[in-house]
Amino acid sequence: MTTAVLVDDHPVFRMGLAVLLEELDVTVVAQAPDGEVGVEAALRHRPDVVLMDIQMPGMDGVTATRRILDAWADARVLMLTMVADDEAVFAAIQAGALGYLLKGAGSTEIGRALAAVAAGEAVYGAHVARRLKAFFNAGSGVVAKPFPQLSDGEREVLRLVAGGLGNQAIAQRLHLSEKTVRNRVSSIFTKLDVANRAEAIVKARQGGLA
Repeated sequence: MTTAVLVDDHPVFRMGLAVLLEELDVTVVAQAPDGEVGVEAALRHRPDVVLMDIQMPGMDGVTATRRILDAWADARVLMLTMVADDEAVFAAIQAGALGYLLKGAGSTEIGRALAAVAAGEAVYGAHVARRLKAFFNAGSGVVAKPFPQLSDGEREVLRLVAGGLGNQAIAQRLHLSEKTVRNRVSSIFTKLDVANRAEAIVKARQGGLA
């Protein structure tokens, strides 16, 4: 029997998905409301598949996926999310997710994807597959943004942090409040898995964002 850990911040959706999985002969060994708890649950239970949302309070699904795979290289993660933009798709793939489905997928599609990911195969929903095809058909003219797990606003703040600016100077440069800048810096630290500005600067410069 296949085992799974569910990571999603919407309890009603989580419970409904758990019922569906039981009907598909999948045993849900743990549920988590955010990425941080999801990482702990995945590493504790070592399920066949981790079903992961992307947008969650605190640690997002892409960061959680990366942390799980850093600690457990054989983990198999299937993203199940409402987020369909190119940056999220490629960030999830770069983090190591084997599958990417949208929450509108039917039970048959979810069942097939679960079985494939549990077997170590990569699988993507039809909508995501079309986006992947369009991306690769675009050829070398497509330039991937550094740190795709960051929003455009967070990426711009990180660029200025890497340039040595403090929060007040960044706020003035971007015409934002200092509180907004502090919140973005905090989110950047979480998504990049760094502890302070010095580590963020090093990572930004290594990624060419300086």
